[in-house]
Order: sequence, then C-alpha cells, then structure tokens
Amino acid sequence: MGNEKIYQMDFSTVYHLLVNKAEKKGRTRQEVDEVIRWLTGYSQPELEGMLERLVPYGDFFRNAPKLNENRKQIKGVICGVRVEDIEDPLMREIRYLDKLVDELARGKAMDKILRL
Repeated sequence: MGNEKIYQMDFSTVYHLLVNKAEKKGRTRQEVDEVIRWLTGYSQPELEGMLERLVPYGDFFRNAPKLNENRKQIKGVICGVRVEDIEDPLMREIRYLDKLVDELARGKAMDKILRL
C-alpha cells in the first residue's frame, strides 16, 4: 500500500484496528488511548472528537498538538522495516504508533512503552 493511501485512510478505522490488536492480547482501549495521547499530545476529548468525524490518518499526525520528544527513543522493526530508518517523517510518526501498540500487545509494561 502506498504512503498516500495510508495517509488518506480514516483515522477511526485505523484506531479500531489498533484497539482490536491490543484487546486480543488482553490490553485495553484505555491503554491504547494513553499511548496515542503520549505520542501526539491530543487530550482524551480531542481524541474522541477525532473518532466522531472523518479525519485522514495523515492529518491526524500533521495536526497533532505536540509530538512527544521521547518518541525518537522508539526503536525496532515494524512491518519488516526499522522505525528509526524510515525517511518519510510522516510515515515514521505513523510507524511509531504502530510500534507502541505492538509493544502494548506484547505485554510490555506501560512505563517502558512510554519511555519513562
């Protein structure tokens, strides 16, 4: 799938996929929300508002209030690619979230996921 197709996907669709991935492994929607808020700087009401309207996934990240400085500590492989080696800045932000939810689903402690 090309980057533009990913950027145009509806955020709420992707969000539900991320939640389902976490819930299948015994984690909660609230934990996914916490990870998203940590990464993007959205408040819970802002996040819920994004789920109520059509927001392209790319715009969700482009308009993030405050991307967390510690996100650059996120390392590893997602979808066969090292996150830190992704050249497209927007795709790197998207893959950071994928990696965080992957860590959540694998049972990693929240303080480790949030790089505290």
